[in-house]
Amino acid sequence: MVVHNLLPADFLRVRAKDVVADGVVSLTLEHPDGTRLPDWTPGAHIDLVLPDGTTRQYSLCGDRWDPGTYRIAVLREPAGRGGSAYVHDRLTPGDRVGVGGVHNRFPLVPADRYLFIAGGIGITPLLPMIRQAELVGAEWHLLYGGRTRASMAFHADLTHTYGERVRVRPQDEFGLLDLVARLSEPSPGTKVYCCGPGPLLAAVQAACAHWPAHSLRTERFTAADRSASVRRTPFEVELRRTGRTVTVTPDVSVLHAVRGAGAEVLSSCEQGTCGTCLVPVLEGTPEHRDAVLADHERASGDCMMPCVSRSHSDRLVLDL
Repeated sequence: MVVHNLLPADFLRVRAKDVVADGVVSLTLEHPDGTRLPDWTPGAHIDLVLPDGTTRQYSLCGDRWDPGTYRIAVLREPAGRGGSAYVHDRLTPGDRVGVGGVHNRFPLVPADRYLFIAGGIGITPLLPMIRQAELVGAEWHLLYGGRTRASMAFHADLTHTYGERVRVRPQDEFGLLDLVARLSEPSPGTKVYCCGPGPLLAAVQAACAHWPAHSLRTERFTAADRSASVRRTPFEVELRRTGRTVTVTPDVSVLHAVRGAGAEVLSSCEQGTCGTCLVPVLEGTPEHRDAVLADHERASGDCMMPCVSRSHSDRLVLDL
């Protein structure tokens, strides 16, 4: 995971708020005094801290070459925990919001060709990837699905700018995306990037099962189904910086346990999908239960997501 420099301590200001689709608004953010914002790379997201204290994670979807603004898009989620409702109903231009940092767990890697597959609001991290692929002269195509055309943010701009390389397929007009037709034949040198709801990710993963290893890269906005934890007994977590030790019982997350011991750990989704709460592991063997870390990061065992992950060993030592 790539973590860029944190923003200045000051909150950012909402420069503009625009409706970009049914149930989707975009926010353009700037520093109040015009300070240059940290650079970012395609696939990056920010931790947005709302005035009511809610923290949520959103993909950056604006122009990465504009040093003065960040742009995100927020889908209204009626069944959510209130973050999107606050953005849609209460946040206005001129308001200030906090940004915890810029992270990238979904980076665009060099390739000869790209196939981008988006479902709904999953288009947001793919927008700067498309611009980057265009910049370097790589071959690319986008398959974009959603419930209705009106609910699909940025589709008109995409088709106007890129023409036939963009295929917009609303479900009420075309049914589900025809993944078999696009993925039946493996394409050497092609990277497949997919972001969207869980069923789409599962379908793309199944369709790419016979592709060369590491051809597919995904990002999810909702938690994957998780099996029961291997360990069902308490374990200890030592906070190395403070010297405190806390016992984590099966009914308490590591995140809540260490916060109870005084550790300040920023978190957002608390479902293992955003990577905000990543902490270094100094000793012990974590049981990874997140949807963020790559296989080699899990194997190294030197970091974990305390919101969902547990411990294989009797004791973990965290750099907190």
